[in-house]
This record gives sequence, structure tokens and C-alpha cells, in this order.
Amino acid sequence: MGDVSVKMGKVLDFIKQDVSTIRTGKATSALVENVMINAYGGTTKMRVVELGTISVPDVQSLTITPYDPSIIGEIRRDIEAANLGLTPIIDREMVRISVPPLTGERRQEFVKLLHRKLEDGRVKVRQIRHDKMSEMKRGFEEKTLGEDDRERLEKELQELTDKIIAQIEAIGEAKEKEILNV
Repeated sequence: MGDVSVKMGKVLDFIKQDVSTIRTGKATSALVENVMINAYGGTTKMRVVELGTISVPDVQSLTITPYDPSIIGEIRRDIEAANLGLTPIIDREMVRISVPPLTGERRQEFVKLLHRKLEDGRVKVRQIRHDKMSEMKRGFEEKTLGEDDRERLEKELQELTDKIIAQIEAIGEAKEKEILNV
């Protein structure tokens, strides 16, 4: 059952990371930290978080101070190209990004996006459960797993699945509140 727990944990971690990239109207480093930058003339692809320090001076702005000032233009260009609705500008040795407040319509679009991401996570968790159930059924049919063990393991598997789905729901509820909070 440990392998299933690890797989479901990875799905949960992915959902947390994926959901953190949805804008809420407040500046957060998660908005840009995983944007891929073609640095050094396109010879190296790295995430923003690997190329500099991301700061949040106030709720409406972000700053990125690159470790290597020579790639500041590439960071600005690729953040703009990522279609995040953000407009980065170069201010001396840093990239400054103003995070505009969200309109009501845009907030609803982000809530829909959130629900799609959460459903994808639930589907992945159910697929992991389905695969393990099939494996247990084969074990039972091949007589390597007894009836009592199979029932116990299925119950444990369902409890684990329910727990992970509940955690996904909690992540979704918290993020939805954050998105809708004006």
C-alpha cells in the first residue's frame, strides 16, 4: 500500500504546486517562479526561481533580482511571453512586475480553471486506486491474495483515496476563497 500512498502524495504535491500558479489578484512569487526562461542566448532553459531572487514588496507588485544581471532582458521577455497577464519592466538591476487587480469576470474564469485542475487531480487519484484494485483482483484470482486480505486492502485503499480527495477539496476551497476575496 506504500507505493499507492507515494503516488497519491505526488499527485497531491502536484495539485498544490499547480493551483498556486492561479492568480488571486495578490502578488505572490508562485505566479512567476516556474516560468521557463531561455537564458544565455537560448543555450540554457531554467526556471525564474533558479535565476534570481523573487521578492514581494507589496500586494500589487513583484521584483526579480537576477543573480547574473546580463540575463535581465531574457527574464523580462520570457515572463511577458508566458501570457500570465503580467507586464514586466526593467528597473535598473531588477525586473519589476505590477500585478493588476482582477475583475469579477476574470475571477470567475480563474475559479473555473481551478475546478478543472482539481478534477484532473481527482481523476489521477481515482486512476491510481483503480490500478491498485485491478492488481489486487489479479492477486486474488491467482490465489496469491486471500479473500480477507483483499477486502481489508480494498477498504484501506478506499480510505486512503477518500483522505487524498478530501485534501484536494480543502486545497480547492482555500484557493477559491482566495480568488474570490476582493
